Amino acid sequence: MKKIIFAIFFFASCEKGLSDLNINGTNSTSLDPALLLNQAIINTSFPVKSLVFDIGVVQQMISPNGGVLAGANFNQDSRDITTQPLWTAYYQSVIKNTYDALTRSKDLPNRSNMYNMARIYQTYVFMILTDEYGDIPYTDGGAGLVKGALFPKYDRQQDIYPLLIQELTEAAAALNTTAVIETGDILYAGNVDKWKKFANSLLLRAGMRLSKVDPTQAQSIVQAAVAGGVITANADNAYIRHDANYTQPIGNTLNGGEAANFYLAKPFADQLKNTADPRLTAIAIRYVGATSGAGQTVAVGTTDPTKQIGMPIGNDNGTIVAAAAADGLASFYDYSQVDRRRMLKISSPVFLVTAAQTNLLLAEARFRGWINTGSAAQYFADGISAHMDQMVVYDMNSAVSTAARDTYIAANPLTAGNELEQINTQYWIASFLNGPEAFANFRRSGFPTLTPNPYGQPNNPDVPNGTFIRRLTYPTSELSVNSENVNEAISRQGPDKLSTRIWWDKQ
Repeated sequence: MKKIIFAIFFFASCEKGLSDLNINGTNSTSLDPALLLNQAIINTSFPVKSLVFDIGVVQQMISPNGGVLAGANFNQDSRDITTQPLWTAYYQSVIKNTYDALTRSKDLPNRSNMYNMARIYQTYVFMILTDEYGDIPYTDGGAGLVKGALFPKYDRQQDIYPLLIQELTEAAAALNTTAVIETGDILYAGNVDKWKKFANSLLLRAGMRLSKVDPTQAQSIVQAAVAGGVITANADNAYIRHDANYTQPIGNTLNGGEAANFYLAKPFADQLKNTADPRLTAIAIRYVGATSGAGQTVAVGTTDPTKQIGMPIGNDNGTIVAAAAADGLASFYDYSQVDRRRMLKISSPVFLVTAAQTNLLLAEARFRGWINTGSAAQYFADGISAHMDQMVVYDMNSAVSTAARDTYIAANPLTAGNELEQINTQYWIASFLNGPEAFANFRRSGFPTLTPNPYGQPNNPDVPNGTFIRRLTYPTSELSVNSENVNEAISRQGPDKLSTRIWWDKQ
């Protein structure tokens, strides 16, 4: 692993800045496409700004502070500070590398597994991009490196999704255990069966995205995914590992200068606290009586679930003072946080697709009658169980005991009449720290039931009163450099605003 990471860093340092020039600076016939794929995987770790928008929109973590932290907490469109980093990071540091890996391996019969692994991974990243922004450069998305497509056209999301589904279907089918096994990949060490499950789990996710806009097609896709085999056990989870050499982006930030600036949001903390969910103990810490960041010390920290208090939504660093006083706290520094010494260390993993998420999607699919295997209740319980068991991967001290897990599941069964809300509320919890997925499924399902952020209302031009942020806006760089193509996308998709719904987000 250390040798792989070293090679990735060496490669990254050699190509620095070339993406900005749109030239083929890695055009070496000897460069192993496995290094390119690994570079793409490493660079997929969700950027810090996903805290400011995705995780903030779904009210899991928030900050009362403005400036570079302004975004969902203020219903504010801060595109260059908060909505551009994901676009820039994924196109320049992920799609560029997957596209190059595909180009280098496509015509090499002995690298067929590498080619199809890169197809699957690139599809995963494109799904995030189109789910976040709507219409995006897909056909031309990776062509700037190899073909010199300096001004990529934007594809419609309704045209992108069938292509994503086709890529996943074809690539999963083409993976072959008798071909060369690409043991150097840092996601699954070339395990073909696990890559197939990853692809089919993404296919399941893609099918469920269409549940409102095209339920008939959604059912067909879901059935194909299940028939192919999906991730149902934690041993097959897709996640990125970090260490002291390559740190977890959010963990690195929250163990540094922003340690005292992000807090568990009240809706998320209350959901866990009010249902005696043992994950609250695994996730949260409160520095009781703290009046400053310096006062958030181990000595006053408590993980006692009864002592956790989430920060209310819709406050800035002025109004939060009164809110904290009303909650009986010494200051806003006294609210609960994610325990950065356990859940968000610099070496913490980033989970991409998990057994917990997949089991919960299966629960919904079974409830809808789209599949006929298993029971919705059992998939629901299995999803909760998988996520609780997943906690130990963050830290031994975040482990949920078997007894606590089973007690919670027994006390919170799937109940008639509330299935969709229960399933998708659990999906929200199971997607904690996976901002893009939590944001996407919240828009798709409408659950959990959250109250819109009241900040800046009723006259907010970006987010109308009583509504939620529905997408990220395009970067200013695209508006200025690629204006013709981005404006064409805006003309058909709708205003380039946070409140504009993307294609599958049908009202």
